[in-house]
Amino acid sequence: MDFIHKHPYQPYIPKNTKKLIVGTLPPPRFYNGILKDGDVDFCYGSIDGQLWKILDKIFNLNLKFENTELAIQQRKTFLENNNIGICDIVESCVREKIDASDIGMKQIQLRDLIFYLQKFPKIETLLLTGGNSKNGPEFHLRKLLKTKKIELIPINLKTPRIHQFYLKKRIIKSVSLTAPSGAANRAIGSNPAYKILKKKNPNFNTFDFRVLQYKKFFFK
Repeated sequence: MDFIHKHPYQPYIPKNTKKLIVGTLPPPRFYNGILKDGDVDFCYGSIDGQLWKILDKIFNLNLKFENTELAIQQRKTFLENNNIGICDIVESCVREKIDASDIGMKQIQLRDLIFYLQKFPKIETLLLTGGNSKNGPEFHLRKLLKTKKIELIPINLKTPRIHQFYLKKRIIKSVSLTAPSGAANRAIGSNPAYKILKKKNPNFNTFDFRVLQYKKFFFK
C-alpha cells in the first residue's frame, strides 16, 4: 500500500533571513513521530544527516544531538542570529517504499517557494541541499520556476552549481550544495577536487569536503 509522506514542519524563516536552506523532505519517521536516539524534532534533525553536524563544525556551535527542546532552541537561535531560514520545497509525496530517498517520491506536491521569497524580501540566496538529479532540490526548483515562467540562469556549472533568477527587479542566487547525506559520498569520491585534497591528506574525508564547501556559502 502506498504511503502518503507529508512534511512535518512549516518553513522556519526569521524576518531578516538572507539565505534560505532548501531541501525536499525529512525521513518519514519525522512525519510519523517515531524518532531515533539522537534525532532532533526540527528541520534536518535526523541523526543520520549531516547538515547540522557540518554547521556545528563550521560555527563551533556545540549543538546537542538529542530529542529535547534545548536542541531545537539551539538551532532556532543559530538561524535567527545568522539571518538563515529553512523552507523545503516539497510539501508532500506518495511512496511505495517507506524510506527517505528523493528518487522514491511520486505524486509530488511542491511548496510555493516564490510566495515565501516575496514575503521575505531580504532573501538573496537559496542554499539547495542537493543537485539536479531526479527529485532533488534543484530539479524541483527548475520545475517550479518553469510554471511561473521564470528563467534559471547558469552562473557556474561546476560543483557546487550556481544559478540565478529574477524576481521582478530582485536577483536570487541558488547554490546546489553537495547533499548532506550518505547517498552523496560516492559522487564526492569521484570529484577531482576531493581526490587532490585526499592525496595531500589521507585522513581527509567526505565530511571534511562538505565542511569546506558549505563554509564558503554559509559564511558569506
